[in-house]
Formats: sequence, structure tokens, C-alpha cells
Amino acid sequence: MQTLWIIGCGRFGHLAIERLGSGKQPKKFVVVEPNPDHLPLPRANMEIVRQDGVEFLKQHLILKNAPDPKNAPDWIIPALPVHLAALWLMTESGPARIARCSPPEGLKDHLPNPIFGPTGDIYTSMADFICPDNCPEPADYCPATGKKRGQNLFEWLETLALKGFDMQVIRSRQLAPGVGGYKPQSLFELKTNISQKPGKHLVATACRCHGVITPVSTQSQ
Repeated sequence: MQTLWIIGCGRFGHLAIERLGSGKQPKKFVVVEPNPDHLPLPRANMEIVRQDGVEFLKQHLILKNAPDPKNAPDWIIPALPVHLAALWLMTESGPARIARCSPPEGLKDHLPNPIFGPTGDIYTSMADFICPDNCPEPADYCPATGKKRGQNLFEWLETLALKGFDMQVIRSRQLAPGVGGYKPQSLFELKTNISQKPGKHLVATACRCHGVITPVSTQSQ
């Protein structure tokens, strides 16, 4: 049985439960959401945790237990309006101190359709329109426009070279139409890579079309 942690249960968290729960493979859901008004109706295969999602990851996904942390899920599905991977990096204890920093000058000129968020995250998309929330993300074409797909955004970001910054990318893999996630090992590898290289990094989570980037700096403790 697959175990899925759904972190956040607003609109996209509910969509994730609905679409992933309709498959034939048995699944166990752990739904993490602090707001009682957003919680789903209980199910036999569901554990509901009323807690901040970043704090939940800090407590349950511990680097020293990698690569096989106790009770870790098969997939983590971020469904909250923050950059979960980056915030976990900055709160999870480890050999290095990781904190937000200013982005490199001219970053927006290297990204497709960038939007700078109020907390310092940068959102980027291959699309200049609002995509349907049930996109199947085919590899060869965009189903909204019918046009041939060019380079995937996660590949674009992996090759991004900006002076003074290293690029670190977690690929969000589609688990159902409009639902993406990553394995815990992706977070552990990210933490290890950044901790072993003091300096500045651009931490990104991205699928084929959409992504979020957080600039961080690393200092050995």
C-alpha cells in the first residue's frame, strides 16, 4: 500500500485526495492541515493531522534517518501556498544554517513569465495563461494549446547558470492529473547537496511547466 502525505488541504489538497483516491492501487493518506474548516471528511484509509505542514515535515522527516526514515511516505504532495521544500530546508536541523537571501540581479531576465512573491519566492511558468487544474502533463505537447512542447521547465532550471549561485532543482512528478509530488529522498539529497557547499543557492521545485524558486544562503555551523 502506498502512503501519501498531502501537506495542505485547501482546494488543491482536496483535488489530490479525490484524484489519487480513485485509482485501483490501495493508498493511505496522511493529510496535514492546521485549519479545521479545510479538513476533509474522514475515511478508513486516512489520517488527519491538524498541524502546520512545514512543522510536520520538520518533526517527521529527519535527515539523520535518511535514506530510510521511520514511517516515511512513498510520496509527499505539497498542496499549500508556500515553497514547502525550501521552508523545510530552513527549519530542519542539520550541519549547516540555511536562510533566505536576496535573489541574483537580473534573475527575472532568465525565467519564463516570472512573478515575484511577497515572501521572496519567485514563481515561473512556461505558460502565459491559467492552465486547467486537471492537465495530464503529456511529455510531447501542451494540451491547452495543442502546440509541441519545448524544453521542460525543470530541465531549463537545471541548466540555469547565474554568477554566485548554484542551482538545486527538485522535480515534481505527476501522480494524477493536476497533482504533483516528490519522494522524501529528493528532499534528503537536496539538504545534503546544499549543506556540503556553503554559499548561495537557488532552490527550485518544478514540473514540466510550472515552478517556484527560493534563493537561500548556507553557512557551516
